[in-house]
Amino acid sequence: TTLIMIWQRRKIGVGTTGFGIFFILFGMLLYFDSVLLAFGNLLFLTGLSLIIGLRRTFSFFFQRHKFKGTSFFLGGVVIVLLRWPLLGMCLETYGFFSLFRGFFPVAFGFLGSASNIPFLSALFQRLQGTSSMV
Repeated sequence: TTLIMIWQRRKIGVGTTGFGIFFILFGMLLYFDSVLLAFGNLLFLTGLSLIIGLRRTFSFFFQRHKFKGTSFFLGGVVIVLLRWPLLGMCLETYGFFSLFRGFFPVAFGFLGSASNIPFLSALFQRLQGTSSMV
């Protein structure tokens, strides 16, 4: 029963993260509406912690080599909550790319191998090789 509860928690986390991304994109579409962006940020972080757990979430964000990305990302969340949405989203975007830059080559490699379109496959293969895992 424990595995079922963990699996259900992860399903709820995926839905919560999806709604968070939706609200962030919708808030950006509506000229950086601070309420939608703040709600999306809270849903995204809650969903992430439901998917991978609180301990892994904290250990991911608070690693020594990810401190700069974490401070920009979480600082951007706080700035958005204080109703400075444009500045907050710029800080969040920089922090997001800084935190997840090791994941992008893996994602581009998967997209390159999964797509059968020659131009996109070549583009994703080229993007896969440009970023380092450091």
